[in-house]
Amino acid sequence: MKHGLHGLYVITEDRRLGATAITASVAAALRGGARVVQYRDKTGDGARRLDEAMALAALCRDQGALLLINDDVELAAASGAHGVHLGQDDDKITTARTLLPADSLIGITCYNRFGRAQQAAAQGADYVAFGSFFPSPTKPHAVHADLDLLRRARRELSLPVVAIGGISPENGAALVRAGADMLAVISAVFSAPDITAAARAFAPCFSPTEEINR
Repeated sequence: MKHGLHGLYVITEDRRLGATAITASVAAALRGGARVVQYRDKTGDGARRLDEAMALAALCRDQGALLLINDDVELAAASGAHGVHLGQDDDKITTARTLLPADSLIGITCYNRFGRAQQAAAQGADYVAFGSFFPSPTKPHAVHADLDLLRRARRELSLPVVAIGGISPENGAALVRAGADMLAVISAVFSAPDITAAARAFAPCFSPTEEINR
C-alpha cells in the first residue's frame, strides 16, 4: 500500500488543547495502532496551530506514522507534515503540489460522489475519502455513502480509499471487506476514556481474515 496508507486513520478533535496535550492524545492513539493522523483545527489561531502541527509532525516521524493537515497547505508545508487532506472548497491538487515537497501526500474528500474520486485520481491524489457511512456525532448532517461506493472504488480506482463517518470497531470490518483501506475516526478514539484501548479495538477490522474476505 502506497506510503503505508492502510489501517486506522485518526482525526484530532478541534479542542484547542495545546501542543503538549494534543501530542499526548495522539501518542496514545499511535500506541493503540493508529498509523495515519490528520490534524484538524478550524480556528484562526495560527501560532498555536503551527506549534501543535510541528509537535505532531515530530511525534509521527519518530513513531513511523503519517501526519496530514486538514485543509491548510501552508500549514502542512511549514510544519513538516507528510501532506494535506483537502475538502470540497480547498486548494486544488495542482496548487497544493506546487507548495508542498515533492513526496507529500494529498488526500481528497469525495463525500458520496464517485465522479469526484475519479477526477481526484486523474489529478494525482494519493488517496480518496468517502462518507459518511453511519450517523456521525461530528457531522450529523453529512451526506450518506453506502458500501457499493467502496466496492466500486476497489474495482475501478488504483489508489487507497478511506471510509469515514460514525465508524466503530463493530461496524468497521464491513467497510474493510467492501474495499476501504483505512478507517477514519474521531470521537470513537479521542472521546474514549482510554484512547490507546479504543484505537486497539479497531485492529480486528484489519485482520488477515478480513483481508481474505475482501
